Amino acid sequence: MKKGIHPPYYRTTVTCACGETFETGSTVQNLRVEICSKCHPFYTGQRQQRIVTSGGRVERFRRKYGEQS
Repeated sequence: MKKGIHPPYYRTTVTCACGETFETGSTVQNLRVEICSKCHPFYTGQRQQRIVTSGGRVERFRRKYGEQS
């Protein structure tokens, strides 16, 4: 590896909106995320009130272009 071209690599703490924290390596210190593996519906197997997908896109498309059969 060449010296001086890579960003510094830190031992960082990731904090989720649900309160879960864990340590990992990253080029950014103290990350904050909205969804982690503790609260994501794919990993927990249950549906939560938090919408993970980009909600509203289909409705916006239907309003703009109408229902076409």
